[in-house]
Amino acid sequence: MKVKKYTAPTMPEAMNQIRKELGADAVILSSKEIQEGGFLGFFKKKKIEVIAALDPNPLPKKHMTTKVVQTDQIGDKKQKNGIIDAEIINEMKSMRRILEQQSIQGNRSKFAPDYQVIYQYLLDQEIADDISTNIMESIMKKHEKNNISPNQSIIIQDVKREIEAQLNNLSFQGISTSAKVVHFVGPTGVGKTTTLAKVAAKSILQDKRKVAFITMDTYRIAAIEQLKTYAKILDSPVEVVYSLDDYHNAIEKLKDYDLLLVDTAGRNYRDEQYVKELTNNIVDKENVENYLVLSLTAKPRDINDIYHSFRHINIKSVIFTKIDETRQYGSLLNIPLSHQKGIAYITNGQEVPDNIVEPTKEMISNYIVGDLIDS
Repeated sequence: MKVKKYTAPTMPEAMNQIRKELGADAVILSSKEIQEGGFLGFFKKKKIEVIAALDPNPLPKKHMTTKVVQTDQIGDKKQKNGIIDAEIINEMKSMRRILEQQSIQGNRSKFAPDYQVIYQYLLDQEIADDISTNIMESIMKKHEKNNISPNQSIIIQDVKREIEAQLNNLSFQGISTSAKVVHFVGPTGVGKTTTLAKVAAKSILQDKRKVAFITMDTYRIAAIEQLKTYAKILDSPVEVVYSLDDYHNAIEKLKDYDLLLVDTAGRNYRDEQYVKELTNNIVDKENVENYLVLSLTAKPRDINDIYHSFRHINIKSVIFTKIDETRQYGSLLNIPLSHQKGIAYITNGQEVPDNIVEPTKEMISNYIVGDLIDS
């Protein structure tokens, strides 16, 4: 879909410009009177601004008898004067997105209109600019190579496929069956303790493993009591450790259990001393796995800073929490693609043992482009 804005002194002159550049099949999307020029607000001249479009792959003639739909009805999928052809509706949606984007971007667009709309959507999803650009450029190259003149529906589906392709080599598995000790690390407030309880319940109920708890979070009495409550419900022991010796003793004491889940202290991730102490206190052996817990409600830049702060810990995968509390899912791509780390779990509520899933690349692509498909 080629969309362009024209300005002329009169409507006939604007129409001549449109016919000359877009041809007789061009469609007028909107027109309005504007004022240009002048000096200090005076002597402005009236002109006509017209937005026209040309579809390089127009619908067959048989579709063109469909009744007209006003653009403000499309969002609610209302129909007027009969049943509206689905392809017509999609075309109108595409044109509306392009017009909205052009009104915002003006002449600063990075891509052709159909691509620019989807690119801006990825940015609005808080996907990093370099990742968004890479996705769009990869799709455009494929379209050029295969001589495809796409509409937005095709671009959306290809964005979904491209996201899945870029995630293809990453792991999306939870705790491995060989793991003996598992540490949950991350800043305060991300939901480590609740997530730990969900993983414990899954391991006990589904995997039939004997699970025990260790908590290093002695800075918060509430965290200890919360974990003890979960441990009581799951009929699992819990050890509270205050030092490195306590930690090693707890691991030895609980060695007969299949899985030891360790709740580390949640503190300011910008405190380098805290992160250094945590790194020194974590046993790094073959059967030990470390998971970084991150909240999707945090700003993408903060999430990236958190990952950077914990970079010295051997992180196996990340766990994203609170996906039910946001509509921006960019970090589901930013962290995996920027740091080549998979996602072990995603939590979508407070219920234990529910509200936790092992994601797939298809699930992540659905989160990212879901609003585009539904709109």
